[in-house]
Amino acid sequence: MRAIIIVIDSFGIGALPDAKNYGDNGSNTALHICETIKGEKWKVLNKLGLGNTSIILGNELPGCGAVSNPLASYGVMKEKSPGKDTTTGHWEIAGLELETAFTTFPPEYPSFPQKLLENFTLATGKEVIGNKSASGTVIIEELGREHMETGKLIVYTSGDSVLQIAAHEDVVSVEELYNICAKARDLCDQYNVGRVIARPFIGKPGNFTRTSSRHDYSINYTGETIFDFLQKKNVNTVGVGKIGDIFLERGINDSYHDKGNDACIKRTEELLSKPAKENEFIFINYVDTDMLYGHRRNPQGYYDEVEKIDKHLDNLLQVLRKDELLIVTADHGCDPTFKGTDHTREYIPLLCYQKNSIPANLGIRDQFSDISASIAKFFDLPEYPRGVSFL
Repeated sequence: MRAIIIVIDSFGIGALPDAKNYGDNGSNTALHICETIKGEKWKVLNKLGLGNTSIILGNELPGCGAVSNPLASYGVMKEKSPGKDTTTGHWEIAGLELETAFTTFPPEYPSFPQKLLENFTLATGKEVIGNKSASGTVIIEELGREHMETGKLIVYTSGDSVLQIAAHEDVVSVEELYNICAKARDLCDQYNVGRVIARPFIGKPGNFTRTSSRHDYSINYTGETIFDFLQKKNVNTVGVGKIGDIFLERGINDSYHDKGNDACIKRTEELLSKPAKENEFIFINYVDTDMLYGHRRNPQGYYDEVEKIDKHLDNLLQVLRKDELLIVTADHGCDPTFKGTDHTREYIPLLCYQKNSIPANLGIRDQFSDISASIAKFFDLPEYPRGVSFL
């Protein structure tokens, strides 16, 4: 038996009832992409029931409407935890729910507490520039030359709970940047910051490019995720992409740190090309929709990336076996037509496919952790304590 979760990063399906508290009222990643890009869209996601999920919330996706006989059970999910970031979303999918949101910082200079930056300089020997909320590509163009001339690190945040550190690979090696971020992670724990992110880049002023050597340092967590429960029951657990970073490698037998969607898609197809030799759980994140197109407010690029994933899903449907369960979902929104450059507080779509199963309308689920409850039921884990199974 094998269960697979695919997270299309930031592929939200409509603003949550509390979105106004986050400044996100009116956001809808999937709908606004479909309204912006004309024509038929995402053939396989459409057949699975993506359009049906949107109808639950009262919206029809142009070019990806509801179908009468979807291949998958379909629904939408509310986020019970406060926040709209990668860590919060993935943790809740895996059965960890937050009662208190991670700390976010004001967008204007100076964003970070002075004491935090003083301790950062003491711990790393590096001074900083930036100290505000910004798009990563914009801030390295703005401050990259100064960074190269002075050696000062570009430190910035966003609407999420992050402290990001950008450095040119000719000035600070990737290994050194990782060591700096590990020290920053320790300092950020007392401020309840969700992630510290290393952002290496290359190139010359006016033509800087971020590399694929990004690395996320998530805050530690207490409690057990679905990975831990499954591992104790001798289910082989696998993470692909940034999953290992998000969960600190805990409970994961095989962690593949593939960078970017092309590499993660290739890895996923390799993993599923042969039957599982034992019970196996695979958790995959496809990050490029969010990182390359959502934050950069590029609906055409976002659409194209989902189209790539759609063709990949077509390949998977042809090789999935009767004893394999596929769940396609998201972790938050990042509406590329919305204001600003940050994530958006949205419902996420839920598509649950198993060959020869009878699809059902799963409705509006009250928490992302219903996914982990369903995975637990799939593997016959008794008395799983989180969420409500939809299987």
